[in-house]
Amino acid sequence: MAVNMKGKDLISIADLTLEEIYEIFDVSKSLKEKKYTGEPHRLLEGKTLGMIFTKRSTRTRVSFEVGIYQLGGIGLYFGPNDLQLGTSESIEDTAKVLARYLDGIMIRTFAHSDVTDLAKYANIPVINGLTDLLHPCQVLTDLFTVLEKKRKLQGLKLAYIGDGNNMAHSLLNGCSKVGMNIAIASPSGYKPDKEIVENAKKFAKYMGSKVEILEDPVAAVKNADIVYTDVWASMGQESEAAERRKKFMKYQVNPKLVKNAKEDYLFMHCLPAHRGDEVVNEVADSINSVIFDEAENRLHVQKAIMALVM
Repeated sequence: MAVNMKGKDLISIADLTLEEIYEIFDVSKSLKEKKYTGEPHRLLEGKTLGMIFTKRSTRTRVSFEVGIYQLGGIGLYFGPNDLQLGTSESIEDTAKVLARYLDGIMIRTFAHSDVTDLAKYANIPVINGLTDLLHPCQVLTDLFTVLEKKRKLQGLKLAYIGDGNNMAHSLLNGCSKVGMNIAIASPSGYKPDKEIVENAKKFAKYMGSKVEILEDPVAAVKNADIVYTDVWASMGQESEAAERRKKFMKYQVNPKLVKNAKEDYLFMHCLPAHRGDEVVNEVADSINSVIFDEAENRLHVQKAIMALVM
């Protein structure tokens, strides 16, 4: 039986049941097939998605805007200077007003509390398009991409090399929920959030998988089915870029490091990639790389999320 997610917010993968995660994957697969065969799938005819961006964006904006359009709805883009959100109007009041006009809200912002506050006060679905803490739509897409390529998730090993940031956090949530082993290698001082790690360990124990937080990238990548990385300095951390580059250089994903992974490993990156820093071209453009399949799948997975919650 299909899981009913109508009206549900999507703030963190940790809030989803395993059934809901696989429902998203099933709908993603179906919508992807429909797009390729040219079969109309206007499941959100006449619905309106408000898209709030306080961070600039390529994939998030284009995939959500194109996605809502393909589903028969319309997306309204609000840039950093378009709303009075949290400046001359409280988030509470903005949320209540927007809920009278819109059928759903997607927000990509800095503070995670902006998303949780919006969801608290808006009685329409709120989708987390990214915060400094989490990036759930990206990781649901990553898991869907792995499922397409490897035909399973449970029991596989994902190695994440780099900053213990929002990507690391959502990968911890996602991998532990679906029973994938995850090993994260980050330098001291850049580890993922302890509470998220502990929570992931609980999910992993239930699913019979493992969570490892390491410093050695070679140990993390050993026998990995997926090698994942992200930029060393995220948006808003530009001033730290030079210092981070020094500390992260031994965490570069290069041919020498990936030799420790399985021969048929997948290389993944949420993009944009800073080629020559966290990854080199020989890996990013190799036959193992699925970074552009991953980017495309943002469209299909987010369409599934919108279709299910809106």
